[in-house]
Amino acid sequence: MARLTDVDVVVNTVGIIRETGQQRFAALHVAAPRALFDACAASGVKRVVQLSALGADDGAQTAYHVSKRTADELLAAQPLRAYIVQPSLVFGAGGGSAELFKVLAALPVGVQLGPSAMLVQPVHVDDVVDALVKLVRSAPLAGEPYPLSAWARRVPLVGAEALPLAAYMAQLRHALGLGRQWRVALPRPLVVLLAWAGSVLPGVPFDRAALAMLERGNTDDPAATRALLGRSPRPVGRFIPAGSARMERMQALLAWLLPVLRFSIALVWLFTAYVSAFAWPVADSLALLARSGVPAQLGPFMLYSASAMDALFGLATLALPCRWRSKLWLAQMALIMLYSLIIAWRLPEFVWHPYGPLTKNLPMLAALWLLYELEKPWTT
Repeated sequence: MARLTDVDVVVNTVGIIRETGQQRFAALHVAAPRALFDACAASGVKRVVQLSALGADDGAQTAYHVSKRTADELLAAQPLRAYIVQPSLVFGAGGGSAELFKVLAALPVGVQLGPSAMLVQPVHVDDVVDALVKLVRSAPLAGEPYPLSAWARRVPLVGAEALPLAAYMAQLRHALGLGRQWRVALPRPLVVLLAWAGSVLPGVPFDRAALAMLERGNTDDPAATRALLGRSPRPVGRFIPAGSARMERMQALLAWLLPVLRFSIALVWLFTAYVSAFAWPVADSLALLARSGVPAQLGPFMLYSASAMDALFGLATLALPCRWRSKLWLAQMALIMLYSLIIAWRLPEFVWHPYGPLTKNLPMLAALWLLYELEKPWTT
Protein backbone atom coordinates (compact mmCIF):
# COMPACT_ATOMS: atom_id res chain seq x y z
CA MET A 1 0.00 0.00 0.00
CA ALA A 2 2.87 2.37 0.68
CA ARG A 3 3.78 2.30 -3.01
CA LEU A 4 0.34 3.68 -3.90
CA THR A 5 0.63 6.75 -1.71
CA ASP A 6 -0.23 9.87 -3.74
CA VAL A 7 -0.95 7.71 -6.80
CA ASP A 8 -4.06 8.84 -8.70
CA VAL A 9 -4.28 6.21 -11.45
CA VAL A 10 -3.13 2.59 -11.65
CA VAL A 11 -2.85 0.72 -14.96
CA ASN A 12 -2.50 -3.06 -14.72
CA THR A 13 -1.01 -4.61 -17.88
CA VAL A 14 0.39 -7.80 -16.35
CA GLY A 15 -0.58 -10.91 -18.28
CA ILE A 16 0.55 -14.12 -19.97
CA ILE A 17 -1.09 -15.99 -22.84
CA ARG A 18 0.14 -19.43 -21.75
CA GLU A 19 1.37 -20.90 -18.48
CA THR A 20 5.08 -21.75 -18.40
CA GLY A 21 7.23 -22.73 -15.44
CA GLN A 22 6.20 -20.75 -12.38
CA GLN A 23 4.13 -18.27 -14.39
CA ARG A 24 0.57 -19.36 -13.65
CA PHE A 25 -2.79 -17.78 -14.49
CA ALA A 26 -3.96 -18.10 -10.89
CA ALA A 27 -1.02 -16.06 -9.62
CA LEU A 28 -0.63 -13.42 -12.35
CA HIS A 29 -4.23 -12.98 -13.51
CA VAL A 30 -6.11 -13.47 -10.24
CA ALA A 31 -4.09 -13.35 -7.01
CA ALA A 32 -1.84 -10.42 -7.96
CA PRO A 33 -4.69 -8.25 -9.35
CA ARG A 34 -6.82 -9.02 -6.28
CA ALA A 35 -4.05 -7.75 -4.01
CA LEU A 36 -3.50 -4.73 -6.27
CA PHE A 37 -7.19 -3.78 -6.40
CA ASP A 38 -7.58 -4.17 -2.62
CA ALA A 39 -4.59 -1.90 -2.10
CA CYS A 40 -5.97 0.64 -4.57
CA ALA A 41 -9.27 0.78 -2.72
CA ALA A 42 -7.55 1.16 0.62
CA SER A 43 -5.13 3.83 -0.64
CA GLY A 44 -7.70 6.10 -2.24
CA VAL A 45 -6.57 5.59 -5.84
CA LYS A 46 -8.94 7.58 -8.04
CA ARG A 47 -9.01 5.30 -11.06
CA VAL A 48 -7.85 1.83 -12.17
CA VAL A 49 -7.39 0.73 -15.77
CA GLN A 50 -7.26 -3.05 -16.16
CA LEU A 51 -5.94 -4.46 -19.44
CA SER A 52 -8.03 -7.58 -19.91
CA ALA A 53 -8.87 -9.46 -23.13
CA LEU A 54 -11.77 -9.66 -25.54
CA GLY A 55 -13.58 -12.89 -24.73
CA ALA A 56 -13.13 -12.63 -20.96
CA ASP A 57 -16.88 -12.78 -20.42
CA ASP A 58 -19.66 -15.22 -19.58
CA GLY A 59 -18.76 -17.28 -22.65
CA ALA A 60 -15.14 -17.74 -21.56
CA GLN A 61 -13.92 -21.29 -22.19
CA THR A 62 -10.15 -21.29 -21.78
CA ALA A 63 -8.16 -20.91 -18.58
CA TYR A 64 -6.69 -17.69 -19.98
CA HIS A 65 -10.07 -16.04 -20.55
CA VAL A 66 -11.59 -17.39 -17.32
CA SER A 67 -8.70 -16.01 -15.24
CA LYS A 68 -8.94 -12.63 -16.97
CA ARG A 69 -12.71 -12.56 -16.37
CA THR A 70 -12.17 -13.36 -12.70
CA ALA A 71 -9.86 -10.38 -12.30
CA ASP A 72 -12.32 -8.14 -14.16
CA GLU A 73 -15.10 -9.19 -11.79
CA LEU A 74 -12.89 -8.56 -8.76
CA LEU A 75 -12.22 -5.04 -9.98
CA ALA A 76 -15.87 -4.36 -10.83
CA ALA A 77 -16.82 -5.32 -7.25
CA GLN A 78 -14.47 -2.71 -5.77
CA PRO A 79 -15.63 0.84 -4.94
CA LEU A 80 -13.21 2.15 -7.57
CA ARG A 81 -13.75 4.05 -10.77
CA ALA A 82 -12.44 1.53 -13.25
CA TYR A 83 -12.06 0.86 -16.94
CA ILE A 84 -11.75 -2.79 -17.94
CA VAL A 85 -10.13 -2.66 -21.35
CA GLN A 86 -10.67 -5.71 -23.55
CA PRO A 87 -8.60 -5.58 -26.75
CA SER A 88 -8.76 -8.03 -29.62
CA LEU A 89 -5.48 -9.29 -31.12
CA VAL A 90 -2.91 -6.55 -30.58
CA PHE A 91 -0.37 -5.96 -33.36
CA GLY A 92 2.88 -4.22 -32.54
CA ALA A 93 6.46 -4.44 -33.79
CA GLY A 94 8.34 -6.95 -31.65
CA GLY A 95 5.19 -8.36 -30.07
CA GLY A 96 5.03 -12.13 -29.84
CA SER A 97 1.72 -12.60 -31.64
CA ALA A 98 2.52 -9.94 -34.25
CA GLU A 99 5.84 -11.58 -35.11
CA LEU A 100 4.17 -14.99 -35.32
CA PHE A 101 1.46 -13.74 -37.67
CA LYS A 102 4.04 -11.99 -39.87
CA VAL A 103 6.02 -15.21 -40.18
CA LEU A 104 2.87 -17.17 -41.01
CA ALA A 105 1.99 -14.55 -43.62
CA ALA A 106 5.49 -14.81 -45.12
CA LEU A 107 5.39 -18.58 -45.60
CA PRO A 108 5.03 -19.70 -49.23
CA VAL A 109 2.09 -21.93 -48.26
CA GLY A 110 -0.56 -20.92 -45.72
CA VAL A 111 -2.81 -23.20 -43.71
CA GLN A 112 -6.57 -22.94 -43.23
CA LEU A 113 -7.28 -24.42 -39.80
CA GLY A 114 -10.50 -26.31 -40.44
CA PRO A 115 -13.82 -24.99 -41.75
CA SER A 116 -14.29 -22.17 -39.20
CA ALA A 117 -13.74 -18.60 -40.45
CA MET A 118 -11.99 -17.73 -37.16
CA LEU A 119 -12.97 -14.07 -37.15
CA VAL A 120 -10.47 -11.63 -35.65
CA GLN A 121 -10.46 -7.85 -35.36
CA PRO A 122 -6.81 -6.88 -34.81
CA VAL A 123 -6.00 -3.52 -33.27
CA HIS A 124 -2.66 -1.75 -33.54
CA VAL A 125 -0.65 -1.26 -30.36
CA ASP A 126 -0.44 2.50 -31.00
CA ASP A 127 -4.25 2.67 -30.87
CA VAL A 128 -4.24 0.65 -27.65
CA VAL A 129 -1.73 3.06 -26.08
CA ASP A 130 -3.74 6.10 -27.24
CA ALA A 131 -6.86 4.57 -25.74
CA LEU A 132 -5.16 3.87 -22.41
CA VAL A 133 -3.81 7.42 -22.24
CA LYS A 134 -7.29 8.84 -22.86
CA LEU A 135 -8.81 6.57 -20.22
CA VAL A 136 -6.20 7.68 -17.69
CA ARG A 137 -7.01 11.34 -18.41
CA SER A 138 -10.77 11.00 -18.94
CA ALA A 139 -13.69 12.44 -17.00
CA PRO A 140 -15.81 10.38 -14.52
CA LEU A 141 -17.64 7.36 -15.87
CA ALA A 142 -21.23 8.44 -15.42
CA GLY A 143 -23.38 7.77 -18.47
CA GLU A 144 -20.73 5.81 -20.38
CA PRO A 145 -21.74 2.57 -22.15
CA TYR A 146 -20.85 -1.03 -21.29
CA PRO A 147 -21.41 -0.85 -17.49
CA LEU A 148 -20.16 -3.73 -15.36
CA SER A 149 -21.13 -2.06 -12.10
CA ALA A 150 -21.95 1.38 -10.77
CA TRP A 151 -18.26 2.24 -10.94
CA ALA A 152 -16.72 0.05 -13.64
CA ARG A 153 -17.08 0.10 -17.41
CA ARG A 154 -16.00 -2.44 -20.01
CA VAL A 155 -14.11 -0.94 -22.93
CA PRO A 156 -13.76 -3.16 -26.02
CA LEU A 157 -10.80 -2.18 -28.19
CA VAL A 158 -10.98 -3.57 -31.72
CA GLY A 159 -9.80 -2.78 -35.21
CA ALA A 160 -11.77 -1.16 -37.98
CA GLU A 161 -13.28 -4.40 -39.30
CA ALA A 162 -13.72 -8.07 -38.45
CA LEU A 163 -11.75 -10.40 -40.73
CA PRO A 164 -11.44 -14.14 -41.20
CA LEU A 165 -8.01 -15.23 -40.02
CA ALA A 166 -7.06 -16.09 -43.62
CA ALA A 167 -7.95 -12.57 -44.76
CA TYR A 168 -5.87 -11.09 -41.93
CA MET A 169 -2.88 -13.15 -43.12
CA ALA A 170 -3.48 -12.03 -46.71
CA GLN A 171 -3.51 -8.35 -45.74
CA LEU A 172 -0.32 -8.69 -43.69
CA ARG A 173 1.33 -10.49 -46.60
CA HIS A 174 0.33 -7.69 -48.97
CA ALA A 175 1.67 -5.07 -46.53
CA LEU A 176 4.98 -6.99 -46.43
CA GLY A 177 5.20 -6.69 -50.21
CA LEU A 178 4.84 -10.40 -50.90
CA GLY A 179 2.79 -12.03 -53.63
CA ARG A 180 -0.11 -14.40 -53.40
CA GLN A 181 0.15 -17.21 -50.86
CA TRP A 182 -1.00 -20.71 -51.69
CA ARG A 183 -3.35 -22.04 -49.04
CA VAL A 184 -3.99 -25.59 -47.86
CA ALA A 185 -7.19 -26.40 -45.94
CA LEU A 186 -6.67 -28.87 -43.11
CA PRO A 187 -9.58 -31.05 -41.94
CA ARG A 188 -10.70 -30.24 -38.43
CA PRO A 189 -9.70 -33.65 -36.93
CA LEU A 190 -6.12 -32.97 -38.04
CA VAL A 191 -6.30 -29.43 -36.61
CA VAL A 192 -7.49 -30.85 -33.28
CA LEU A 193 -4.61 -33.34 -33.34
CA LEU A 194 -2.09 -30.56 -34.01
CA ALA A 195 -3.58 -28.48 -31.19
CA TRP A 196 -3.27 -31.45 -28.82
CA ALA A 197 0.38 -31.91 -29.84
CA GLY A 198 1.00 -28.21 -29.29
CA SER A 199 -0.42 -28.51 -25.78
CA VAL A 200 2.10 -31.24 -24.97
CA LEU A 201 5.21 -29.90 -26.71
CA PRO A 202 6.97 -26.91 -25.09
CA GLY A 203 7.33 -23.68 -27.01
CA VAL A 204 4.63 -24.40 -29.63
CA PRO A 205 2.29 -21.37 -29.92
CA PHE A 206 -0.69 -23.34 -31.26
CA ASP A 207 -2.45 -25.47 -28.64
CA ARG A 208 -5.98 -26.47 -27.63
CA ALA A 209 -6.62 -23.14 -25.90
CA ALA A 210 -5.48 -21.18 -28.97
CA LEU A 211 -7.75 -23.29 -31.20
CA ALA A 212 -10.74 -22.74 -28.89
CA MET A 213 -10.19 -18.97 -28.85
CA LEU A 214 -9.76 -18.80 -32.63
CA GLU A 215 -12.87 -20.87 -33.32
CA ARG A 216 -14.91 -18.74 -30.94
CA GLY A 217 -13.86 -15.56 -32.75
CA ASN A 218 -12.51 -12.32 -31.36
CA THR A 219 -14.68 -9.41 -32.51
CA ASP A 220 -16.80 -6.56 -31.19
CA ASP A 221 -18.53 -3.38 -32.32
CA PRO A 222 -15.82 -0.83 -33.26
CA ALA A 223 -18.08 2.10 -32.32
CA ALA A 224 -16.72 2.28 -28.77
CA THR A 225 -13.15 2.26 -30.05
CA ARG A 226 -13.89 5.04 -32.54
CA ALA A 227 -15.62 7.12 -29.87
CA LEU A 228 -12.72 6.72 -27.46
CA LEU A 229 -10.02 7.50 -30.00
CA GLY A 230 -12.00 10.24 -31.71
CA ARG A 231 -11.16 8.60 -35.03
CA SER A 232 -11.27 5.25 -36.77
CA PRO A 233 -8.66 2.71 -35.60
CA ARG A 234 -5.79 1.93 -37.93
CA PRO A 235 -6.72 -0.65 -40.61
CA VAL A 236 -4.65 -3.82 -41.02
CA GLY A 237 -3.28 -2.57 -44.33
CA ARG A 238 -1.45 0.19 -42.41
CA PHE A 239 -0.11 -1.99 -39.58
CA ILE A 240 3.25 -2.23 -41.37
CA PRO A 241 4.48 1.22 -42.53
CA ALA A 242 5.68 1.34 -46.13
CA GLY A 243 9.05 2.67 -45.00
CA SER A 244 9.77 -0.39 -42.85
CA ALA A 245 8.10 -3.02 -45.06
CA ARG A 246 11.39 -4.19 -46.59
CA MET A 247 13.02 -4.75 -43.19
CA GLU A 248 9.88 -6.38 -41.78
CA ARG A 249 9.70 -8.65 -44.83
CA MET A 250 13.36 -9.64 -44.44
CA GLN A 251 12.86 -10.50 -40.76
CA ALA A 252 9.71 -12.50 -41.44
CA LEU A 253 11.38 -14.47 -44.24
CA LEU A 254 14.52 -15.16 -42.21
CA ALA A 255 12.38 -16.41 -39.32
CA TRP A 256 11.37 -19.47 -41.35
CA LEU A 257 14.18 -19.67 -43.91
CA LEU A 258 16.96 -19.92 -41.31
CA PRO A 259 15.47 -23.04 -39.67
CA VAL A 260 15.10 -24.56 -43.15
CA LEU A 261 18.76 -23.74 -43.88
CA ARG A 262 19.87 -25.20 -40.55
CA PHE A 263 17.86 -28.38 -41.15
CA SER A 264 19.32 -28.81 -44.65
CA ILE A 265 22.87 -28.40 -43.30
CA ALA A 266 22.14 -31.02 -40.66
CA LEU A 267 20.94 -33.40 -43.37
CA VAL A 268 24.17 -32.88 -45.34
CA TRP A 269 26.27 -33.89 -42.33
CA LEU A 270 24.07 -36.84 -41.42
CA PHE A 271 23.84 -38.10 -45.00
CA THR A 272 27.61 -37.77 -45.43
CA ALA A 273 28.14 -39.74 -42.22
CA TYR A 274 25.84 -42.53 -43.38
CA VAL A 275 27.35 -42.76 -46.88
CA SER A 276 30.91 -42.78 -45.54
CA ALA A 277 30.24 -45.49 -42.96
CA PHE A 278 27.74 -47.74 -44.71
CA ALA A 279 26.85 -46.94 -48.32
CA TRP A 280 30.16 -46.27 -50.12
CA PRO A 281 32.52 -49.22 -50.63
CA VAL A 282 34.99 -49.24 -47.75
CA ALA A 283 37.87 -50.28 -50.01
CA ASP A 284 37.34 -47.23 -52.22
CA SER A 285 37.20 -44.92 -49.19
CA LEU A 286 40.40 -46.39 -47.77
CA ALA A 287 42.11 -45.95 -51.13
CA LEU A 288 41.17 -42.26 -51.17
CA LEU A 289 42.47 -41.84 -47.64
CA ALA A 290 45.74 -43.49 -48.59
CA ARG A 291 46.13 -41.10 -51.55
CA SER A 292 45.43 -38.24 -49.14
CA GLY A 293 48.43 -39.23 -47.05
CA VAL A 294 46.75 -41.33 -44.34
CA PRO A 295 48.84 -44.42 -43.43
CA ALA A 296 47.11 -47.70 -44.28
CA GLN A 297 47.01 -48.86 -40.64
CA LEU A 298 45.15 -45.68 -39.66
CA GLY A 299 42.72 -45.79 -42.59
CA PRO A 300 39.76 -47.55 -40.89
CA PHE A 301 40.13 -45.43 -37.76
CA MET A 302 40.18 -42.19 -39.78
CA LEU A 303 37.25 -43.30 -41.94
CA TYR A 304 34.92 -44.11 -39.07
CA SER A 305 36.15 -41.23 -36.91
CA ALA A 306 35.37 -38.79 -39.71
CA SER A 307 31.96 -40.41 -40.17
CA ALA A 308 31.26 -40.11 -36.43
CA MET A 309 32.35 -36.46 -36.49
CA ASP A 310 29.99 -35.75 -39.39
CA ALA A 311 27.12 -37.43 -37.52
CA LEU A 312 27.92 -35.46 -34.38
CA PHE A 313 27.89 -32.20 -36.34
CA GLY A 314 24.53 -33.11 -37.87
CA LEU A 315 22.94 -33.93 -34.53
CA ALA A 316 24.40 -30.84 -32.88
CA THR A 317 23.06 -28.67 -35.71
CA LEU A 318 19.58 -29.96 -34.91
CA ALA A 319 19.79 -30.02 -31.12
CA LEU A 320 22.06 -27.24 -29.84
CA PRO A 321 20.30 -24.09 -28.53
CA CYS A 322 21.01 -20.83 -30.32
CA ARG A 323 23.39 -19.46 -27.68
CA TRP A 324 25.88 -22.30 -28.33
CA ARG A 325 25.58 -22.63 -32.10
CA SER A 326 28.02 -19.87 -33.11
CA LYS A 327 30.98 -22.04 -32.05
CA LEU A 328 29.44 -24.98 -33.87
CA TRP A 329 29.34 -23.01 -37.14
CA LEU A 330 33.02 -22.05 -36.71
CA ALA A 331 33.98 -25.68 -36.08
CA GLN A 332 32.07 -26.82 -39.16
CA MET A 333 33.68 -24.14 -41.33
CA ALA A 334 37.13 -25.09 -40.05
CA LEU A 335 36.58 -28.79 -40.81
CA ILE A 336 35.20 -28.11 -44.30
CA MET A 337 38.14 -25.82 -45.14
CA LEU A 338 40.59 -28.43 -43.82
CA TYR A 339 38.96 -31.18 -45.91
CA SER A 340 38.90 -28.91 -48.97
CA LEU A 341 42.59 -27.95 -48.72
CA ILE A 342 43.76 -31.54 -48.24
CA ILE A 343 41.61 -32.83 -51.11
CA ALA A 344 42.67 -30.00 -53.43
CA TRP A 345 46.31 -30.77 -52.67
CA ARG A 346 46.30 -34.57 -52.70
CA LEU A 347 43.30 -35.29 -54.97
CA PRO A 348 43.29 -32.43 -57.49
CA GLU A 349 40.92 -34.24 -59.86
CA PHE A 350 38.08 -33.33 -57.49
CA VAL A 351 38.80 -29.62 -58.07
CA TRP A 352 38.28 -30.01 -61.83
CA HIS A 353 35.49 -32.59 -61.65
CA PRO A 354 32.52 -31.49 -63.82
CA TYR A 355 30.07 -32.14 -60.96
CA GLY A 356 32.04 -29.81 -58.68
CA PRO A 357 32.15 -31.96 -55.51
CA LEU A 358 34.77 -29.67 -53.98
CA THR A 359 33.62 -26.27 -55.22
CA LYS A 360 30.17 -26.99 -53.77
CA ASN A 361 31.79 -26.47 -50.38
CA LEU A 362 31.84 -22.73 -51.14
CA PRO A 363 28.04 -22.18 -50.77
CA MET A 364 28.14 -24.47 -47.72
CA LEU A 365 30.78 -22.23 -46.17
CA ALA A 366 28.79 -19.12 -47.10
CA ALA A 367 25.66 -20.57 -45.46
CA LEU A 368 27.58 -21.40 -42.27
CA TRP A 369 29.12 -17.93 -42.25
CA LEU A 370 25.66 -16.40 -42.55
CA LEU A 371 24.41 -18.48 -39.61
CA TYR A 372 27.47 -17.55 -37.57
CA GLU A 373 27.05 -13.81 -38.18
CA LEU A 374 23.36 -13.95 -37.28
CA GLU A 375 23.80 -16.05 -34.14
CA LYS A 376 27.16 -15.00 -32.69
CA PRO A 377 27.01 -13.21 -29.31
CA TRP A 378 26.46 -9.47 -29.59
CA THR A 379 29.17 -7.14 -28.38
CA THR A 380 28.68 -3.58 -27.19
